[in-house]
Amino acid sequence: MRSLKTGVLFLLFSLMTACGQQLVEFPDDTNDPGDDAGSGGDAGSGGDAGSGGDAGISPTVVSTRPANAATSVAVNAPITATFSTEMNPATLSTAFTLRQDATFVAGDVAYLGTTATLTPKGNLAPGSVFTATISTASKDLEGHALATDYTWSFTTDAHIISPTVIASSPVNAATNVSTNKRIMATFNKGMNPATITTSTFTVYQGATAVAGAVTWSAATNEATFTPTLPLELSQTYTATISTGAQDAAGSSLATNHDWSFTTGACSQLPVELGSAGNFAVMAGSTVTSTGQTSVTGDLGVSSGTAITGFPPGKLIGAKHAGDPTAAQGIADLTAAYNNAAGRSLCPVTVAGNLGGQTLTPGLYKSTSSLAISEGDLTLDAKGDGDAVFIFQMASTLTTTAGRQVVLTGGARSTNIFWQVGTSATFGTTSSFQGTVMADQAITLNTGATLNGRALARIGAVALDDNTIVKPAP
Repeated sequence: MRSLKTGVLFLLFSLMTACGQQLVEFPDDTNDPGDDAGSGGDAGSGGDAGSGGDAGISPTVVSTRPANAATSVAVNAPITATFSTEMNPATLSTAFTLRQDATFVAGDVAYLGTTATLTPKGNLAPGSVFTATISTASKDLEGHALATDYTWSFTTDAHIISPTVIASSPVNAATNVSTNKRIMATFNKGMNPATITTSTFTVYQGATAVAGAVTWSAATNEATFTPTLPLELSQTYTATISTGAQDAAGSSLATNHDWSFTTGACSQLPVELGSAGNFAVMAGSTVTSTGQTSVTGDLGVSSGTAITGFPPGKLIGAKHAGDPTAAQGIADLTAAYNNAAGRSLCPVTVAGNLGGQTLTPGLYKSTSSLAISEGDLTLDAKGDGDAVFIFQMASTLTTTAGRQVVLTGGARSTNIFWQVGTSATFGTTSSFQGTVMADQAITLNTGATLNGRALARIGAVALDDNTIVKPAP
């Protein structure tokens, strides 16, 4: 444009000179608006007219999430601000804040492109008003700051139910806890299984982490920590569910949930059955059945080979008669029998009739025979579903007709073991619980039921219209 004006002036000068006219001089107006608008002058280049100082090129906030005055905002929603230009990330870590009334909310600030994101360290309180601020401490890459603080407010959803732990096992401050205990936490709602891990569910003994595996049950809203090795006797442990645990909507626990418990000095470990645990019925010589016996679990014999009465008896499982599987089962039964017989931690001496008694977890030892008559035997786990009962007897085990073993307090048949020095006999229509390991023979009279295992190491197992169900793990 300036070269065009020069050419025009030169032409006018020439014409005026030729006509004898006096030249009128035009000033060179460098602030000509037409000049600036068309040439990319001061307004676009950072000159005086375009900048007027820093105010003209100060960065601005062009959008936010949530928007100003937004309602029903998710309590775990990140807060973002998008700028008119790229910003210096180092200036945003303290310039971007969030508060509820006068209380600042702890969070982390990240920056990408032209957007800054503040992520609170925990869920925001439901039904509350929060105010976000970008202060004038925030600057762009050229050092220009926001002209004024930028603030906006929003309200979180009032109907959010944050996840919480509503029950734990063991309970807080529990004592005499089993050393084979699984640690469980029950939530008030369904959780995201991907957030229920060994990172968010931990167990410590002092400063030492306990190794284990974590599983989630959607049916019960329950997380379970299963230690890799048994816990130690007479030690205090602390379990924690951290705020990293989230529900399906992404809401986290408001705070860590901690509880502690102490293991018992006399806690028993389960008897390891090996492959013998696959069998509901196993014998060394023969297995015979009369009537409509039902067996759920494997059925085996070794070194004998005879299994009779199936059918008409019903077997829900595999039959192993004198094969390598049965032979291994007998070998593992012998090892389990010897293990149970050799237990010696805190034995409680018992003798004769156990009927009418209530016993708690532990090791019970008889130097003769045991019977359940003149009343039922109750086994009370005191709320510990992993509690173990072991009964040792030098001679026989007998129940009379109709007598029962009753489980209460969370006791489970899978953790009850009977080491019988000779043979076991169960009366007509009696009901028994646990794994029976007899050195010699086992007889179930008509209609007797067993929620457990009938394992005879050397002799026979005789059945008569019975129901035997291998216990769940």
